[in-house]
Amino acid sequence: MLFAYASAGAKLTQMPHSGPLDPAVWVDLYKPMPAQVERVRAMGLEVPTPAEMEEIELSNRLYREGGADYMTVVLPGLDETGARVSAPVTFILTATRLITVRHHRPRPFETYPTRADKVGPGCTDPRRLFLSLMEEIIGRLADILEAGGGELDQITARVFDLGGSDRNLAGALREISQMSDQIAKVRLSLLTLERAISYFGQSLADGGGDGLRPVVKGLMRDIQALEVHGDFLTNRIAMASDLSLGMISVAQNTTVKIVSVVAVIFLPPTLIASAYGMNFTGIPELTWAWGYQMALGLMLASAVGTFLFFKWKRWL
Repeated sequence: MLFAYASAGAKLTQMPHSGPLDPAVWVDLYKPMPAQVERVRAMGLEVPTPAEMEEIELSNRLYREGGADYMTVVLPGLDETGARVSAPVTFILTATRLITVRHHRPRPFETYPTRADKVGPGCTDPRRLFLSLMEEIIGRLADILEAGGGELDQITARVFDLGGSDRNLAGALREISQMSDQIAKVRLSLLTLERAISYFGQSLADGGGDGLRPVVKGLMRDIQALEVHGDFLTNRIAMASDLSLGMISVAQNTTVKIVSVVAVIFLPPTLIASAYGMNFTGIPELTWAWGYQMALGLMLASAVGTFLFFKWKRWL
């Protein structure tokens, strides 16, 4: 799909899908069809394929070609099935417009067009639009980290309350692992965003900053603060994982302890039963009238005595 937006003062207005792209300040390509790719190529720009966006090494995702800056970052979003993924998004910045190429749905691309007048330096030109969209993306990553911290608090509280439930503790450990994967994806996104904004800042240093350098510095500070927050959450996730594993180990040790105690309690009765179950003709108790009842009594007394001894020693 191709979404084209024109600048209308401080806001963005969506253009007709089949209309000309010349007035557009932002062209957003989402899983573009060949005909839509050709419309962008007609403007003298190359549109990278999904394979090319995936294969580009992290160190080579920022380059200039044909008078346009190509910047590829990795952003979390949803695929066409609604599953969470982390995939590359390419920003093509020219003097007249911004083109974005993506094959999944990062939420900022859906929320920014209606909030263009409330975010960043505005959308009157491609550079300001790029920085405003970056601010929206960074804000979304901050929301993900904040929500992750809240979920981690709930998981940790549940781990303390679950006691010895192995199955529930295993479920909590699974949620912690999913949270760790999500924070890692956000951390990678922040790394790629930091490099892209730094690359854009270098182009401002070459001239034509138009007062955007303070915005770039502010975005860099925000990214660095989120990176610190991400590292903090990573440490908390490691602690929660260790806590869950420790609780699972305690629960398993309790189970093993109970089984061991039961085995020891029934050891003396088993010994007595084994002794009186031998088929030797020389056993004097074979002729006793109350031998069977005596054996049962000894077995019961030995089991009760062992149990009381364990209670006295506080092993139960």
